[in-house]
Amino acid sequence: MAHELIIKADFGAAHHLRQYKGKCERLHGHNWKLDIYLTADRLNEDGMVIDFVDAKRCIREVLSRYDHYYLNDVPPFDRLNPTSENIARVLAEEVQGALPSGIRVVRLTAWESDGCGATYAPDAR
Repeated sequence: MAHELIIKADFGAAHHLRQYKGKCERLHGHNWKLDIYLTADRLNEDGMVIDFVDAKRCIREVLSRYDHYYLNDVPPFDRLNPTSENIARVLAEEVQGALPSGIRVVRLTAWESDGCGATYAPDAR
């Protein structure tokens, strides 16, 4: 059984959905809430998957590229439709790239509102 950490994070950003017919085709914003689950094959010498301080720093670095921006202008969302599903996948991949070797993103849920979110799990089959 592996240990999992959960880190909660948030950022604010505006977007609009391309090829969508309805309210979301117009410019609007969200205060995105994220649930980010991390794991490692074994605990480090301090008995941790990763220090929460270090995990939060890595996540903040990724989110700083999106916080208070118009997502449709920011790569990869200048080409990729900024749906909740795509946001969850892109953020999971970027957080994975920012983490130290041996730490993995298990899944990331991007909540666009209290009742609506999308989860991406890199290793789910």
